[in-house]
Amino acid sequence: MNTHLLKGSCHCGAVKFEVNTPVAPAARCNCSLCRRKGALMTPPFTADQLTIKQGEDALTLYQFNTRVAKHFFCKHCGIYPFHQTRKDPKLWRVNIGCLEGVDPYTLDAGLSDGASLSVVEDA
Repeated sequence: MNTHLLKGSCHCGAVKFEVNTPVAPAARCNCSLCRRKGALMTPPFTADQLTIKQGEDALTLYQFNTRVAKHFFCKHCGIYPFHQTRKDPKLWRVNIGCLEGVDPYTLDAGLSDGASLSVVEDA
């Protein structure tokens, strides 16, 4: 698992960030939110590996169910660049589709079982 400093952004460019993480093994999550957004995520990493370079004020937070996970979205274009995980709130993941120079369609993806962490039905 090679770690690289990668640059990323939301769709409109209001949010720009850098992250020091590998992209593989990539994963999808089966919780109700992730099923609907369909994002491919990096392996988990600690918060100190993520630096928001621009647009922290453009981020909006969405929480549901247990309200442990923190899903961040650009309030201008609606793209989800990263989130703090529910399974371990000390860890984060980035939406691989937001990373420069990385084609998410070339990566194999495992499955994170977020659905089993739910305390409400279909969440």
